[in-house]
Amino acid sequence: NLTMSDRLLSVQVDQAMVLTISNPEMRNALGPNVYTTGVEALNAAETNPDVRAVIITGEGAHFCGGGNLNRLLENRQKDPVVQAESIAALHNWIDSIRTFPKPVIAAVEGAAAGAGLSLALACDFVVAADNAKFVMAYSSVGLSPDGGGSWALARALPRATAMKMLMAAQPMTTPDLRQLGVVSHAAAPGQALQTALNLAKDLCARAPNVLASIKELVNDAADQTLSAHLAAEQKHFVKNLHHPNGGEGIRSFMEKRTAHYK
Repeated sequence: NLTMSDRLLSVQVDQAMVLTISNPEMRNALGPNVYTTGVEALNAAETNPDVRAVIITGEGAHFCGGGNLNRLLENRQKDPVVQAESIAALHNWIDSIRTFPKPVIAAVEGAAAGAGLSLALACDFVVAADNAKFVMAYSSVGLSPDGGGSWALARALPRATAMKMLMAAQPMTTPDLRQLGVVSHAAAPGQALQTALNLAKDLCARAPNVLASIKELVNDAADQTLSAHLAAEQKHFVKNLHHPNGGEGIRSFMEKRTAHYK
């Protein structure tokens, strides 16, 4: 069965929840199963104080090859609402990653293609093996993007570079996207997940309320006037100063010791 071969596995490593797209014989092609499990996993992680970061990765050689073309061909024979509902489920997951109040890290080996690249772009950090490949191949199969990829690239890249990836379906390498600031951390081949875990360890040692504030501020910045943003910064700053972690952070710095945040 095409739709049930896609699974999302969840395992906790220290304070990081690692979500693995597991469908390696199809290059971890995405499907409705992954989307619903993904949203459920984030809902569970949001309320769990033992989870302070989430890592999304793929099983085996590739991060994610995007949508399942066989399933898309099948959907052409069905009512358009079938495809619309599938994309709504993907977009629900993308939206929940963006609004999730803890850091989300993509750990990319091999290919991140189509919706797989959109998924990586929804994360707060992209850790990628030096030999990873990134491609928005939609236009090569007569389709337009989904998963927020066009939104993310339009904001992250100069227009002509976004068009090179989206219209011309030009593949990009880790060095390309690192130079453009889309990939945050490069890793030796086979080491993307370990590098992501190291990054998660650093993030998990920081105050969770502060990371949540930063994510909210960065998310809102794109569509906000400076004066509205300054007001939001003020509100977050005062709230975080008066949070117990604010006192712990300042005192630990002055006392030259490691902070322990709740």
